[in-house]
Amino acid sequence: MLLKKSSKWNNNKQNVTPESIYLNRRKILKSMGFAIIPVSYNSLLFANQNYKYNYKNNNKYFLDPDRSLTEEKKVTNYNNFYEFGSTKNIKRAAQKLPISPWTIKIDGLVNKELTFDIDDLIKKINLEERIYRLRCVEAWSMLVPWIGFPLKEIFKIAKPKSNAKYLVMKTFYDPVIAPGQRQAWYPWPYTEALTIEEALNDLSFLATGVYGRELPKQNGSPLRLLLPWKYGFKSIKSIVSFTFVEKKPVVFWEKILPKEYGFWANVNPKIHHPRWKQNVEKDIGTGKYRNTEIYNGYGKWVAYLYKDMPQNDQLFR
Repeated sequence: MLLKKSSKWNNNKQNVTPESIYLNRRKILKSMGFAIIPVSYNSLLFANQNYKYNYKNNNKYFLDPDRSLTEEKKVTNYNNFYEFGSTKNIKRAAQKLPISPWTIKIDGLVNKELTFDIDDLIKKINLEERIYRLRCVEAWSMLVPWIGFPLKEIFKIAKPKSNAKYLVMKTFYDPVIAPGQRQAWYPWPYTEALTIEEALNDLSFLATGVYGRELPKQNGSPLRLLLPWKYGFKSIKSIVSFTFVEKKPVVFWEKILPKEYGFWANVNPKIHHPRWKQNVEKDIGTGKYRNTEIYNGYGKWVAYLYKDMPQNDQLFR
């Protein structure tokens, strides 16, 4: 189904509520005793921005009515993207990434291998906005409004075979434009994977936009994964392929430092990384520290996936 552009995005941007005013308005309303309804994020803040496709709000997984969104500037300037460098300041380097055209391949244990352009995919899928927590294993966190669609939509296109047990995703590989990929000690391209059950969970989300705009290159444009109950390194950026396999793969960081980065990577405040304690996290938006919750607070929707697995095994194994 071809999605029509909404005329409301063609309005003059002077009509957009500035983020600082909007977030302050939430605090004022709260102090007056009014309930904060998360649907207002889109209707007040992002309604007139330039995202080229229509989308709706999905507030089912909204956990933080008392927490402010992380400022857009911080979300788009504080990034891990090792293809472009090992610091957080990779925004300028990432602009070299060509994102149009962007070809995606689906292969492996599927009835028919497919290759298509990202724009053709988005035109066939209903997009939605979800506000998710993002928790890094480095013990910092953000609260971000993403636009995209559930990962399970890929299954409808791929029609995987019954013996497919894992979904493997890879990012681009181009050392000419990505200086980090010239470092041979890393097992490029970046690879991540999920069990089929994890991939089919409705929380697993593929983002194409953020803050009412197209996803910036430094944030993983044009297509990135979001797994809010797992540490951020599982949320692979700039995806070019989805491969269905039967055997459990060894993924990028697991190959490099298996005692620090495991396959599962579920957020667990009781299991500490060798270099960062996981029971507290720094909110990048406010600079304040918060207590970390098991599964980053999303256990209601994902704990069943690990009911037979000891929590000690869910990070570094």
